[in-house]
Amino acid sequence: MSVIDKVLRIGEGKILRRLEGVARAVNAIEDDFVAMSDEELRGMTEEFRKRLTDGESLDDLMAEAFATVREAARRVLGQRHFDVQIMGGAALHLGNIAEMKTGEGKTLVATLPSYLNALAGQGVHVVTVNDYLATYHAEWMGRVHHFLGLSTGVVVPEMTPEERREAYACDITYGTNNEFGFDYLRDNMANALEDCVQRGHNFAIVDEVDSILIDEARTPLIISGPTQDEVKWYAEFATLAERLTKDTDYETDEKKRTISILEPGITKVEDHLGIDNLYDSVNTPLISFLNNSIKAKELFRNDKEYVVMNDEVLIVDEHTGRILSGRRYNDGLHQAIEAKEGVTVREEYQTLATITLQNYFRLYDKLSGMTGTAMTEASEFDKIYKLGVVPIPTNKPMQRADQSDLVYRTEAAKYQAVVDDIEERHRQGQPILVGTVSVEKSEHLSDLMKRRGIAHTVLNAKQHADEAKVVALAGHRGAVTVATNMAGRGTDIMLGGSVEFLADQQLREKGLDPVDDAEAYEAEWAAAVERVTGQVHAEADEVREAGGLYVIGTERHESRRIDNQLRGRSGRQGDPGESRFYLSLEDELMRLFKSDWVDRVLVALKVPDDVPIENKSVTKSIASAQAQVEAQNFDSRKNVLKYDDVMSRQREVIYAERREVLEGADLHEQIRTMIDEAVASYVNAATENFPEEWDLDALWTALRTMYPISIRWQDLEAEAGDRDVMEREDLLAAVQADAQAQYDAREAELGAEVMRELERRVLLSVLDRKWREHLYEMDYLREGIGLRAYSQRDPLVEYQREGFDMFSAMKEGIREETVGFLFHIEVELEEEPQPGDEAFELTPSAAAATHLHARGLEAPQAPTNLTYSAPAEGGEVEVTAGSAADADDPFAGVSRNQLCPCGSGKKYKRCHGAPNGPTGQVTRAGG
Repeated sequence: MSVIDKVLRIGEGKILRRLEGVARAVNAIEDDFVAMSDEELRGMTEEFRKRLTDGESLDDLMAEAFATVREAARRVLGQRHFDVQIMGGAALHLGNIAEMKTGEGKTLVATLPSYLNALAGQGVHVVTVNDYLATYHAEWMGRVHHFLGLSTGVVVPEMTPEERREAYACDITYGTNNEFGFDYLRDNMANALEDCVQRGHNFAIVDEVDSILIDEARTPLIISGPTQDEVKWYAEFATLAERLTKDTDYETDEKKRTISILEPGITKVEDHLGIDNLYDSVNTPLISFLNNSIKAKELFRNDKEYVVMNDEVLIVDEHTGRILSGRRYNDGLHQAIEAKEGVTVREEYQTLATITLQNYFRLYDKLSGMTGTAMTEASEFDKIYKLGVVPIPTNKPMQRADQSDLVYRTEAAKYQAVVDDIEERHRQGQPILVGTVSVEKSEHLSDLMKRRGIAHTVLNAKQHADEAKVVALAGHRGAVTVATNMAGRGTDIMLGGSVEFLADQQLREKGLDPVDDAEAYEAEWAAAVERVTGQVHAEADEVREAGGLYVIGTERHESRRIDNQLRGRSGRQGDPGESRFYLSLEDELMRLFKSDWVDRVLVALKVPDDVPIENKSVTKSIASAQAQVEAQNFDSRKNVLKYDDVMSRQREVIYAERREVLEGADLHEQIRTMIDEAVASYVNAATENFPEEWDLDALWTALRTMYPISIRWQDLEAEAGDRDVMEREDLLAAVQADAQAQYDAREAELGAEVMRELERRVLLSVLDRKWREHLYEMDYLREGIGLRAYSQRDPLVEYQREGFDMFSAMKEGIREETVGFLFHIEVELEEEPQPGDEAFELTPSAAAATHLHARGLEAPQAPTNLTYSAPAEGGEVEVTAGSAADADDPFAGVSRNQLCPCGSGKKYKRCHGAPNGPTGQVTRAGG
């Protein structure tokens, strides 16, 4: 245990005593709340809000609010919070991670802090690992909140911006980390305040916090748009990669997931392509195609990292075994895999907005989380998120028996032993959960069981639609469930089956929905629960007699925490249970990390394949391999964060400025400052030397590209008496005064209202375009910065320094382009519509009826054909989705100089984009 870990453990006792005090306080007043009528209990919500307004704090209200929720849950769900659940709720409210074992009721725990913090009216976000759980929790726990007068919403894919806005306006909003993060990025790409959906980041409760903040933290969220890459090269290099030989033409490092091209390989590539030097600057893009094609060939395998279905390469999440529907690897890697598999190669995308999950969750004023396995990562939670981890005691003592590992020499022998064990336990009626590491392994094990006639259910990336149903029923007598890793995480495996799940299933079969038919659903609920309870309890007793849930792990994961999560599915709430891992020396982890001495020991022992090895040295080797990977992954996450912190500070500046524009800030003084600064940068650059060396002709030519300068430098020189005695300050002051006067004239010509709208549109357009270009440049810098280490320079320091220089240059570019556009942009004012005109109601102001024309200026448009990239093992992945708002709009995103989508052959600005075009509607500004 490290020094930091020891320090963290010292504080546990103190906070646990505080949490026990909260539980005692809630118990002391429980009878008062039990005695209340439904109306009185519901009325506590308004009373709490009034007391907050009068100056009391949330901490002051905690015991009473928790007692209110406990009683509401008892009445609505038939579930009363245990004391340890009250402790867990208090830990979350105080901004900690509550480590609660599987089956301890984390979902119910979240109702306590979410209710308490929602009273402040600033919103609470409850973050889950998948869309199913977000919807399920919003419906299930939402019943408690609705009973108490609070509103709940859920954000899931395919929702329109309006639906998302309504969900975020609720007191408590459920959703996945990706949905919350992408909505934040989209809000910072919006062109009007009314297009934003989120209302701030007050308090978040992250379910399965280790999965979201640790496992998925290495890969950022990315919104991308199409680039102009040549698709043909992917197929060309896929063919070429097959002709190259491993260890002769290239080398791979599976541990680091990298490849390197050797000299013979370079020669073969050059001969095949008919080029002299692959590393000439003109051939630089080809290197990326080559690297990706070899990575696709050697490091990414069908049915492990991805599956091929319906002419698509679909990524499989290494941590859960789920298909990450529609998502794609970044940087051309996905296209390389598509070419390798012979499916349609789709276009690549360029980054438009990005943030890591680490920096997204650091936006919240208060953050908390729940999981069954957090203590192994306590120091990382503390260092990166400033979150303490509090181990909450179990409600009943743990009875699960964790057996020692059985290690076989070969994988075939291991699986034979696993099937033998399953057959024996299945015959006794004991439910079995088998964890595998990939789709391929789960299907192999399934085939072996089919040959033995063992009835079973497979839950992997290819059969994930009924995931929650399969997991909820995995505790039935004699059930055998094969699951890839932690598929189904977040759903309890209850012995005999889940009463709530079966009751809910019965009501849904009757056509009752907990949201759409809330009253009828509630009326039928008690009877449905009663119908299934006796059946489930009787079966649960039989399963307990058979030994409870038996968990088999068929391979060690690279993280001990994931292994613990698999084991944790058994032995919930004091139930009996058992777990065992079956391993082989051909397993991925052992193959990558085992030492040479392990092979020598095996040869010396002469152990038959079907006899398990029980050797402390082998067990230590496994533990050592896991520790190596965990340390490597932690370093990777820290490294990602260090680099993203550079972008994070830049992003905060840009997004804050953008938000000011959207909120209607008066930009007039800011624009005037920009004019002065832009002029100063031109003048200062031209007058660095002695006055007689100044090239004022060149300066005046440059200034004319920015604004219509009306003074002559010859007049200023004459005024000073001679060039030699001219002062830079006087020259600068004269030019700045002239520029400001020209801007005044511009405003007088167009009118103040139009000018303010012009300033807003131009600044927003320029800022967005320059930020996109900056992201591209920063991506490019990040890719090559590691090479600086060869010249004894710290890549991170170099990235920070150059990133700052690039950001400064970008801000200067925003300033100069904004000023230039404001002076030179062509503005068309439409005639004022009269009452009764079709256009009248569509045009709220003269500013809205303004068309802008300037080369390089883009009109604010709703984003279309975007790609969403989110965490998954092996690289960045993407999700393609059009803008929900524009799904039915054929003219969305069409610029004024493109051909009109209607097929007329005319330019959009002369057809449906004209002020009096075929639609009869006033159009937005065009580019």
